[in-house]
Amino acid sequence: MASLIDKVRHYLSTPAGRKNMEKAKAMANDPRNQQKLRQFMNRFRGGRTHN
Repeated sequence: MASLIDKVRHYLSTPAGRKNMEKAKAMANDPRNQQKLRQFMNRFRGGRTHN
């Protein structure tokens, strides 16, 4: 039985997998998405505030 990592590697070697990888790279390079990620990480690291 193939492991999850093996399945992901196989998918990324397909044309659809390569296309999605390029799309993800483009989204990761977008400054707006980088800012959203920074805001999310700041909330995640900061924990919850209790009122």
